[in-house]
Parts: sequence; structure tokens; C-alpha cells
Amino acid sequence: MSYPVFRDEMKSEYTILVPDMLPVHFKLIISILKKYGYNVELLQTSTREVVDEGLKNVHNDTCYPALLVIGQFINALKSGKYDVNKTALMLTQTGGGCRASNYIHLLRKALKKEFPQVPVISLNLSGLEKGKGLSLTLPLLIKVAVSIFYGDLLMSLYNQCKPYEIKEGATEAVREKWQKMLVPIFDKREFLKIDKYCTYILNDFAKIKRRKENKVRVGIVGEIYVKYSPLANNHLEEFLLSEGCEPIVPALMEFVMYCLAGNISDSKLYQYGGKKTYVNKISYKFLYSLQKKFIKTINKHGVFEAPHDFEHIRHLADKYISQGVNMGEGWLIPAEMAALAETGTENIICAQPFGCLPNHIVAKGMSRVIKQAYPDANIVAIDYDPGATKVNQENRIKLMLANARKANEKEAQLV
Repeated sequence: MSYPVFRDEMKSEYTILVPDMLPVHFKLIISILKKYGYNVELLQTSTREVVDEGLKNVHNDTCYPALLVIGQFINALKSGKYDVNKTALMLTQTGGGCRASNYIHLLRKALKKEFPQVPVISLNLSGLEKGKGLSLTLPLLIKVAVSIFYGDLLMSLYNQCKPYEIKEGATEAVREKWQKMLVPIFDKREFLKIDKYCTYILNDFAKIKRRKENKVRVGIVGEIYVKYSPLANNHLEEFLLSEGCEPIVPALMEFVMYCLAGNISDSKLYQYGGKKTYVNKISYKFLYSLQKKFIKTINKHGVFEAPHDFEHIRHLADKYISQGVNMGEGWLIPAEMAALAETGTENIICAQPFGCLPNHIVAKGMSRVIKQAYPDANIVAIDYDPGATKVNQENRIKLMLANARKANEKEAQLV
């Protein structure tokens, strides 16, 4: 089947739309892509129309993230805001057995009827659709990788400050300030001065006046899109904040490193090597060295919690499940649950699309094992799909929080 192809020489004329997942991270990445001549725009529509467009264009048995992403794209093209003859859509592809690898083909099928002229760009590092997307040079990839670390830092510090801020809006102000201030440092090699800029950011967040109180900490794990996207999880983080909780969201870089580690593990299990495996090993070592710099700087500052060391997460995974289980989010979900429980975040929400087989196996299937290892762990799996009501989802979470508050009260009485 023929379809329009985006060539790099088209970047000066085309607007490239990307679906929403992590606004802080994506805005940083988009600012970098714009420096390379790409006119990229983040879609942040979250109305019911997005879901309805998805249902019209994707079978309702298809993965919920695919339905939302495709619905968001079609809704944007129909809005009249964009010249559909000069617009392209960009999606990531994992390249694994997860259905996420097929989103791009579902999207092209949905476009064929009304918008056959709109090209779809595959953003992947797995060798899929070579020569049909962005020119991913090494300097660009390094900048994107470092921007993800900075995005993770802003996300983590925001969640550690927001529930306790005395002046409403103070945390948002600091986060927005640094979203803007980080953009120019990627013009030079300044972005690699991690200790310098990480310390600046930590100092600014530490200046936010906060209440000293114990709030219920709730970790969020699960399928990558539903875990992070406010559109997919019905603004889960905002809901937890409104319930007086502190959300703990694992870093996006953990998923990136998990994907690299998965290829390396497979090469050992199935005894193959080659250039791809070598590149993944080098990339993993580079990213892990950067993560250690961020963790060292945060720990040295001493005010905020640092993200989990990824090698420690892998070590935790080995206690419960093989690292060969890397379909979808695979072993990462039980490993993140264990890491959260180990560091005192015993209340955990596993956000997953209904019918996502890998997540149901490694999330629901492994939660009992995690509970056996951490008896106080309070884990609830929440399914998200077009037919699930927000009220039912929130009621289940409220029940979990009620149990968490009772446990906190018992602990306080013992003290």
C-alpha cells in the first residue's frame, strides 16, 4: 500500500504534530527540534471529541493509547487550524512485540479516507522505516537524551513540592521558569554541565516555602502512555493532588534505559550480537553515567529525593522476574513497584489500558509477589478504556487512599 513519505527537505514547509504524553519533557524536546529546523507542535487537546474520533477511526478492541493518539491527530486535522497539505504527524515506534509498534500503520489506515496526503513520521531507534523521517544525528540524540533527564528532574521536583506549597502556584512558577531557561543551554555544550544546572534548579525549588506535614505518597506505574498522559489517565496526578496526596511518578528515562537493556538481555539470552547490540551497550553506558551524575548532584544537595538508580532497579527485577520478560513494559513494572515500596511509597496505582496483555500479566500477575515481599504494599490496578467512567476509577482510588490513611493513623498511634 502506498502512502506519502516525509523527507527531511520538507521540514521548512511542514508543521509536525506530536501527541501529548509528558508536556514538560516534550516541550523541551520540541524546542531542540526547532533548533534543527523542524516546526514541531505539541497537541494538548483533551476533550471527549478526541475519544470519539478515535472510536470512529480505530476498532474499539484496539489498544486505548492508540485510540487516543489517533483520535487526537484526526481531531487536530479536522479543526481547521492546520494546512493539511503542509502537515505531518509524528509517532514513536518501539519495534517490539507490543501493539505500539503497529500504531503507525493504524494511523495511516485512519488517514487514508479523509487525509491521504498527510505523511506519518516514524520516530524510532530500532531500524524501522529507515530514511522516512527525521535526520537523527548523534548531537541531536544526545541533546534529546539530556533533555529527558532535565524533564524528569522538573517532574520529580514539582511533585515533591506541589502538595506542600504554602503559596498556591509557586511550584508551577518555578517549573515554568526552568522550562524556558533550559532551552538556550542546548545551543552550546552548556547542557552537559549537569552539576551546575541541576544545582541551580534544586536551589530554586528548595526556596519554595512548604508545609511540614506527612501526606500519603502514591506511586504511579504501568503502561507508558497511560502512566504519563493526562488525557489517558483522566488527569490522575491532578486528582491525587486534590486528594491531598504526593504523587510519585517514575522517570521517563527509566523506560528508555529499559528498552536498551532489553535488547542487551536478549542478545545474551538468544546468543546474538552485531552492530545494533554494540550501539545499545554504548548508549546504555552513556545514559547510565548521566543518570549517576544527576543522582549524585541531587543527593549532594540533600533536600529532595533522587530517582532510583537504574542498575538497582534491574537488581530488584531479578528477585522476581527474568529480564527476558520485556514485552511491553515487561519486568520494569514489578521492578518499579518494588523500588517504590522499598523506599517508603507503599501505595501504588498501576495504570493500564484495558486488554493490554503484557501489562496485565506483569502488573496484575506480579502484584501478589510484590505484596508478599512488602506486606504493607497497597497496590491497585486501574483499567483505562473508552467505556470506563472517571467516577468509577476515582472511587477505586479513593478506597485505596482510605486504606492508606487508616494505616498512617495506626502508625502515628504506635509512635
